[in-house]
Amino acid sequence: MFLRALMSYLLISCLTVPSGFAKSSLTDNIRISSKNLGYDLQYRVYLPDGMTPSHKLPTIYITDGQWYLIQGKFNEVLDREIAAGAIGPVIAIFIDNRNPDDLSEIRRNREFFCKKEYVEFYTKELVPEIDAQYPTQPDRTERVIMGVSFGGINAACFGLMAYPIFEGIAMQSPANDKHVGLMTTLYKEEEKRPLKIFMSVGTLNDNTAAGRRFKRTLVAKGYDVTYKETRQGHNWKNWRPLFDDLLRTFFGPQ
Repeated sequence: MFLRALMSYLLISCLTVPSGFAKSSLTDNIRISSKNLGYDLQYRVYLPDGMTPSHKLPTIYITDGQWYLIQGKFNEVLDREIAAGAIGPVIAIFIDNRNPDDLSEIRRNREFFCKKEYVEFYTKELVPEIDAQYPTQPDRTERVIMGVSFGGINAACFGLMAYPIFEGIAMQSPANDKHVGLMTTLYKEEEKRPLKIFMSVGTLNDNTAAGRRFKRTLVAKGYDVTYKETRQGHNWKNWRPLFDDLLRTFFGPQ
């Protein structure tokens, strides 16, 4: 009797699930061949719960993507924030910094520091591919790029070099004092771009002083800046607790 009732309930439940809906998912690694860089890269895509083909969703591009998934559990934070209604549904693209044919080879040091070919890989190859394959909102105001440490410097580079494609720039503990100092000078001297910026630094063995100077420069220049500090160092104990703040800055109720 119990089994019959259970089967009946499951059948009714299956029949009443709206067509086209799916639970959140994370694709396997997808390979892409870049003409701009001259080699292959790989990435994974997070698709939110309840997404349908008719949706037009914002996107967030995450450098060092495999670390944000393994150490950061960023996809789980997305699940929680979306389920709680703190942010709307968003598609996340996790770009791996490794050679897909030799995972011991990390490429970030030669890709991230304002390398024109790496920027054009995104703007001319990766973003068009994502927009073609998934129900995205193909507008710069609906795209964010984020990164940690050297990836944060990369996000700052994109703010100057790829602002026609990305409005949102998220930097967590951007690199070292020298790199932050150079970006501070560039943002001070360059014409103000139409950007929305999230930036965070730790106060223990992080680039705190350089980060604060960069933040002051951005504010003085008139940028829309959300700035956070934590009593942590240059590590995931600093970065993980700020994921919700970062996501709500760009995708929360306005």
